[in-house]
Amino acid sequence: MATDETTESGGTRDSERRRVHLPLAAPAKNQGGAPAPNAAARNTLERVLARLLRGIVRRAARQTLQGRRVSRSDPAAGRFLGPDVDAFLADMWRRVAAILASSSYVRAPTLGNRCNVFLAVLTVAAYHALIAAGIERAYACELFADVGWKVYERMIRIPLSFGRVVTRDPQRRIDVALRSLMRFPFSAPGRPGYEVTTRSINGCLHTDWSYCAPFGFVERYVAENGDRGEADAFYQSWCLYDWPAADLLAGAGPFERGHYARRHTLSRGDGVCDMRWSAAALDERGRR
Repeated sequence: MATDETTESGGTRDSERRRVHLPLAAPAKNQGGAPAPNAAARNTLERVLARLLRGIVRRAARQTLQGRRVSRSDPAAGRFLGPDVDAFLADMWRRVAAILASSSYVRAPTLGNRCNVFLAVLTVAAYHALIAAGIERAYACELFADVGWKVYERMIRIPLSFGRVVTRDPQRRIDVALRSLMRFPFSAPGRPGYEVTTRSINGCLHTDWSYCAPFGFVERYVAENGDRGEADAFYQSWCLYDWPAADLLAGAGPFERGHYARRHTLSRGDGVCDMRWSAAALDERGRR
């Protein structure tokens, strides 16, 4: 069996017009007591990401939430209306600012990792905003995951388009797209960034992640603030996006599935996310 292995170390009303400014946290200090040299740059990045994502998230939330039931179990509770979505978004951004100023938020070592950790902050903030609006936890996970998928789908279409330009071979297209994503934003510099081992076995790309930077943030947040289901909210969104993402990367036809397999998951307490990506259909154990 031929194996090629490499190891890398290591989602215009007044409520919308009100901008939530991300506060500048006190400059981080190194062991000598001096301000860390990149503290200001970190805060600048957070503000830039918030501005870039605000319109994308607003559009995704409106497309996904408006018209949906407020309660999955009680149809009489009504449906999300425009003002409901606006209020949810305003509360979410307020919560983002608060989380970024907390000790739970640790800067990841690379630009891409930092972008993904920021998206994890959005995940926790959106989940809490939905719960605060009276949405039951399980349904809040479902709603946010649907919003987040629209954002995530836009992100992966860029490397997907690149893979299509490079090759017509379906498996090689998956490899090109995934390896592009593993340069940005999923680069693996080591903790507190991602850690991953990649290898290609019999035409199937294996990516074994031993540390996930966004989930690392979620773990720290839960440890400091108590468990209100944040890890499950992360799993129901981030960890379940891989299956449809693989179908997109494989160029799957209508209702054609089976291009991804994973038997272990970090956010479920396992020591690894053992991902398998294939243009050909895989069984549940990741075999072609």
